[in-house]
Amino acid sequence: MRRELNLLFFSVFSAYISAVTPDVEKETFIFTPQWTAQAQFAGYYVAQEKGFYKEADLDVEIVHPSVSQSAMDRMRRRKSHATTLQLCQALEIIDGGIPLVNILQTSMNNAMVIASRWGQDPLTQKGARVGVWSAGFGQLARCMSLKDSLNYEWIPFSSNVTLFVTGAIDATLVMSYNEYYQIVQAGFPLTDKEVYRFCDHGYNVQEDGVYMTREYYDNHKEQARRFAEASRRGWEWAAEHPEETLEIVMEYVKREHIATNRVLQKLMLEETLRLQVDRESGKREFKLRPDMIKLASDLMIEYDMIHRPVTYEELMIGK
Repeated sequence: MRRELNLLFFSVFSAYISAVTPDVEKETFIFTPQWTAQAQFAGYYVAQEKGFYKEADLDVEIVHPSVSQSAMDRMRRRKSHATTLQLCQALEIIDGGIPLVNILQTSMNNAMVIASRWGQDPLTQKGARVGVWSAGFGQLARCMSLKDSLNYEWIPFSSNVTLFVTGAIDATLVMSYNEYYQIVQAGFPLTDKEVYRFCDHGYNVQEDGVYMTREYYDNHKEQARRFAEASRRGWEWAAEHPEETLEIVMEYVKREHIATNRVLQKLMLEETLRLQVDRESGKREFKLRPDMIKLASDLMIEYDMIHRPVTYEELMIGK
């Protein structure tokens, strides 16, 4: 009888311990930036390498997208828990039926540029063959082309500036922190005449932010909060320690076998950090601006890119 009572006590005690003791195995949080390894994502690399995620009690794995599987594809298939998206991309995805929540905004300014190959003002090149990323990112450019009756012929490219350099196109979309410098490094000094910066012409719509599905957020609010705070800490550290941050970036680039160079990554880091400073407040605010969401939503509705308004409250729900 005593043995049976001991067994019963052990069984009840074990059940109690299982009920009150949290699982020591933390769920791995998989974060996928929208593109391959580069200084555009330096703050997340810093947060990982400096232990900011661990200090936030997070087990984070950074998994970059592949040619066959984009960051958003990974989110849809629940292989990743969060990704970076430009605001216009996020509006398209939400309009397409996938509710998203923004948990951290890093970009405060638009980085998109049209660069002309022939020394011409992009605004005078009606019907020009203009390169656009096949992965997207060109929503505002399509709005601008229609609004100004330029009727560009959009020529998709996957990466780099080969079409531009070889003369296969008249102009191309570039990011001020990336392809812009690739063109300059290829021997094409760009002047103000040949460059159209969207942020200076009424299209200063924020770009990169961290998003997750509303469903995942609703079930992991504390995890999302801690990831956002640790990531912001990573970006703030990067701004204060650019040289050490560049070393971290180059390690990720090397690990991922990315064809690039240190000069390009240094320029990218500097420009990415500059774009994080809000033009009006002069601060890194790390938040979406309601006026920019409305601007993007209104433009995309006007030119039939989305079918309904997407609001600030919709993106911020649950915060």
